[in-house]
Amino acid sequence: MAGDNEGGAALARRIQIVGGDITQQAVDAIVNAANNSLLGGGGVDGAIHHAAGPGLLAECGKLGGCPNGEARLTRGHNLRARYVIHTVGPVWRGGYEGERDVLRSCYESSLTIAALENMRSIAFPAISTGAYGFPAPEAARIATTAVVAWARARPVPETIVFVCFGAKSLALHEAALAAALRG
Repeated sequence: MAGDNEGGAALARRIQIVGGDITQQAVDAIVNAANNSLLGGGGVDGAIHHAAGPGLLAECGKLGGCPNGEARLTRGHNLRARYVIHTVGPVWRGGYEGERDVLRSCYESSLTIAALENMRSIAFPAISTGAYGFPAPEAARIATTAVVAWARARPVPETIVFVCFGAKSLALHEAALAAALRG
């Protein structure tokens, strides 16, 4: 079990980085990098809504949206994942409007929902790095640092996966995770 003294090797087994399509992940929950309405959009959000089918849109329509940095839970509908955790990342505005804290909160809020629902596994995309313009190297550092801190202190979820779309994102997350595990 995870705990405050969990070593780097044990954490490295719990936190994985893979390349690919987040909609194909066989985990308890995938995280959707959503917009405030939760009603679909482009990028990861559009791909998740498309793969999940119309039931996801209907369920999201009942949630009343989501503020930046928070998260909401829905069923996975036609996805391999049982659930979708929707979180709204920050639009990058130069780093002077609290964007880093909001991004960190996206990961922590999503992990909180997963823990409260006793989920064993969760998969994250690179939140806010597409159309929202968050610099990918800094986003990877914030994401991995937040996840490592969470995993050091809590036993669930047991498996946390970063699903990277493209070789650049994969390399950035691998380097950031290695640094976070050393820190």
